[in-house]
Amino acid sequence: MKVGDTCTGLRMRYSLRNLLFLAFLALALGGCASSGNLQPDSSPELQPLPTEAPRSASASEKAQKLWQVFERYRGTPYEYGGTSPNGFDCSGFILTAYREGLGKRLPRTTTQMLASGDVVHPGEIKPGDVVFFQIGGKEQHAGIYMGGDRFIHASSSTGVTLSSISGYYWKGRLTQARRFD
Repeated sequence: MKVGDTCTGLRMRYSLRNLLFLAFLALALGGCASSGNLQPDSSPELQPLPTEAPRSASASEKAQKLWQVFERYRGTPYEYGGTSPNGFDCSGFILTAYREGLGKRLPRTTTQMLASGDVVHPGEIKPGDVVFFQIGGKEQHAGIYMGGDRFIHASSSTGVTLSSISGYYWKGRLTQARRFD
C-alpha cells in the first residue's frame, strides 16, 4: 500500500484489473467469426453426444486420415482468414484438413458450410463430421468431430488444437453438425 491509498481505492484498482483480465480472457477464448448473417435455427437443441461414436470402417478410416492432418498442423497459430501453415482460422483449418486428408473440397466459411453438407442429427454424429458452436448469438466457430467427445479445430487462443466438446468453454455451445460425404 502506498501513502495516501485507501482501501476503497485499492479495491477499485483491483476490480478494474480483474475486469480487464476477464474481458481479455473472453476475447481470447472466442471462436473465429465468419461473414454472413445466419437466421436463428428452429431445430430443437442438440442433445449430448454419445461417449463413443459408432465405429464403421469408413468412419475409422476417415478419422485416421484427419488425425494425420491434425498432427501435421497441431500448434499452428490462429490467423483470421488463414488457410495455410502460417496460420488458420477455424473454417480454413477444416477445409485444409478435408482437402489434404480426404481429397474433398469444402466451402470456405462457416456460414457456407452450414448452408451445405448433410444435416446430422445429435445421436448420429460420427468422426469426420463438422460441428458448429454458437458464440455471441450465432454459429461462428466450427471444428471436426473425432469421436469420444473430442474435436479438432483452430482456436483463436491456442491455434490448431484438440478440445473436448464438454469442456469448460465449449459445453452447451454445440448447436449443429454437417456431414460432407
